Amino acid sequence: MPAEERLAARQQHARPLVEELHDWLTAQRSQMSRHNPVVKAINYMFEKEGRWEAFTRFLDDGRLCLSNNAAERALRGIALGRRAWLFAGSQRGGERAAFMYSLIVTAKMNDIDPQAWLADVLARMPNISVSRLPELLPWNWSRADNARQVAA
Repeated sequence: MPAEERLAARQQHARPLVEELHDWLTAQRSQMSRHNPVVKAINYMFEKEGRWEAFTRFLDDGRLCLSNNAAERALRGIALGRRAWLFAGSQRGGERAAFMYSLIVTAKMNDIDPQAWLADVLARMPNISVSRLPELLPWNWSRADNARQVAA
C-alpha cells in the first residue's frame, strides 16, 4: 500500500491498540514492586526520554516499516561470513571490507544488481568529473543509466 494508506490504517487500527498498551503498562507498573523485573522492563520503555516516542513513531509516518527485517536480512551475510572476516589481513583491510559491504547492501536496498552497478561505476569513474559523481550513487544510478541508454 502507499504510505498515505498505511498511515490511515495505522491511525485507525494500531493507534488505539498502542494507546491501550500504554495505559495497561502504566497501570501494571503502579501495582507492582519497583524491584520487580517486569517493572524494570516497563521503566526501560518509559523512563528514558524518547524511547516511547521512537517506539510509536510508525503511527505518524506511513513510510516507516514496522519491523527491522530488512536490516536483519542485510546483516545476515555479514554474520554468516564473520569467520572469514578474521582474515581481512589488517585493520585497514577490515575497514575496506566494511566499506564494500556498505556499497553492496546500499545497491541491493535500491533494487540494483550490485555487480552490474559496481562494474559500471568503476568503468565510468575515471572519465567523470567530480561534480557528476553523485550520478553514480545507487539511488541515482538507474536514472543516469537510463539517460545514457537514451542518448546512445
